[in-house]
Amino acid sequence: MTSTAHTRSAVFVLGALFFLFGFVTWINGPLIGYLKIICELKDGAEPFYVTFAFYIAYFVTALPMSAVLRVTGMKRGMMYGLFTMAVGALLFIPAAQSRSYPLFLIALFVIGTGLSLLQTASNPYITVVGPIESAASRISIMGICNKMAGVLAPIILGALLLGDAATLQTELASLDASAYATKLDELANRVIVPYGVMAAVLIGLGLMVNFSPLPELDPEVEVSAGEGGRGLMAHPALVLGVVALFLYVGVEVMAGDTIGLYGTAQGLPLEETKHLTSYTLACMVVGYIIGIVGIPRWFSQSQALAISAVLGCALTVAAIVLHGAASVYCIAFLGLANALVWPAIWPLAIAGLGRLTKTGSALLIMAIAGGALLPLLYGRLSAMPSVGPQQAYWIMVPCYLFILWYALKGSRIQRW
Repeated sequence: MTSTAHTRSAVFVLGALFFLFGFVTWINGPLIGYLKIICELKDGAEPFYVTFAFYIAYFVTALPMSAVLRVTGMKRGMMYGLFTMAVGALLFIPAAQSRSYPLFLIALFVIGTGLSLLQTASNPYITVVGPIESAASRISIMGICNKMAGVLAPIILGALLLGDAATLQTELASLDASAYATKLDELANRVIVPYGVMAAVLIGLGLMVNFSPLPELDPEVEVSAGEGGRGLMAHPALVLGVVALFLYVGVEVMAGDTIGLYGTAQGLPLEETKHLTSYTLACMVVGYIIGIVGIPRWFSQSQALAISAVLGCALTVAAIVLHGAASVYCIAFLGLANALVWPAIWPLAIAGLGRLTKTGSALLIMAIAGGALLPLLYGRLSAMPSVGPQQAYWIMVPCYLFILWYALKGSRIQRW
């Protein structure tokens, strides 16, 4: 297979992967509001254990998954990752039947584990399968596939789970204890069919990947990509990239998954807030298109990263200063600022790792734990009367400032 055909085959199959498991990732936003109702969760941090359970799986399982990939190879590893996600989706059925929040969280952790395996395989794959200087452009294509699914998933799941959002809260408030519990059971059962279908699709996709023409990475590509004798900690761009990615995933998840509850706090009706995650992801799609067209034609990966960080700071401050719908939509526009951060950090962080690429990629995947911890911190701050949901967004500003520093200086450091 020629190099061009090799790249084209990888981009096509991985694009399908990113689109389909994007559905699984980006339904967490409306899921938070839905579980808050059916599991009778308190305001503050408790609803954000949804994002904690999902994203902490990356931190716990990324290094073990890199060991799995060394045994299975990239292709079969992706298949096993999809099968693992299907198991997590099926766990939603008993969780819904019992309305058990801990079981929902276990299911989300299992789905996150499957995604950890997929991400550990697919991100270095798409980075080194073609020229490194255009890696951000290829990752942006994957991002569009993922985020287009993310735009659709909250709309579809919101319609299935909270289609009667306009009258639901009023109806629940008028019921006695027995009728209230019965209504919550009926609401909980709404999640069974969507997640059952999702499990079937994931299993089918896993089989498709196994029998697809997706090529394995050439081991020589990894060995010759950089110097082989240095340890991971001797690569400052990688270590600092892990920190930058940790902070980035935190702000990305906050922008996508807290916006629904924040919209409610700003007075927006439930029938509108259930779609707000889609607005954030639509902005990310626009950003990815800019990356595909502009990198490296108009600006470099590090320049794209710096511009994104500056825009993220500006929009965050605007969201804190403004009020009502204007403030909420500033959070949605963070999707535009966030779009090119992940695609830009990856190639900057793993450049020159050589034989250490898979393990370095696993460390970067572990940084996705930022999506577990920072939204949880936001939830705790938002529940404090002295802070509140709006002022809690100040925690995003130092995150963007570090990303800006990494773009301008940190990614260029060769030695400690």
